[in-house]
Amino acid sequence: MKLSEVKSVLEKLGTIAFQLPTGQLVPTHFHVTEVGKISKHFIDCGGTVRNEYIANFQLWNADDYNHRLHPEKLLNIIELSEKVLEMEDLEVEVEYQAETIGKFGLDFDGVNFQLTSKQTDCLAKDKCGIPEQKPKIRLSTLQITDSSCTPGSGCC
Repeated sequence: MKLSEVKSVLEKLGTIAFQLPTGQLVPTHFHVTEVGKISKHFIDCGGTVRNEYIANFQLWNADDYNHRLHPEKLLNIIELSEKVLEMEDLEVEVEYQAETIGKFGLDFDGVNFQLTSKQTDCLAKDKCGIPEQKPKIRLSTLQITDSSCTPGSGCC
């Protein structure tokens, strides 16, 4: 989900809720402790230099159970971050504390913001010899090397 999409959703909401991939809701007294622009400058396993930029929200729970972040407050924080950090319309990643800091993608289901699972991936599959998709093989083209397991042989 891009930053512009988050802002558009926030303009229409009365309350904010984040839901983990497990279906569990982040406690309603969460804080957004950071809105940032993260840059990652790296070399992939194929030797290509890459730059990635994402918008980052960090959610945190405290013991102040009366705290409730309202959509207009988060919208103001995002707009200030865009201005001060010169943020473009970036994809949003959310950090949330689990056993360690979890990183999630972000989506919206019409009611709650959804923290979506993220996966690692090889960015240079062509240079690593990893096929993009599992090759499809027609069984009729396979040659049988063991004649003891042919139709009618009783092996199956």
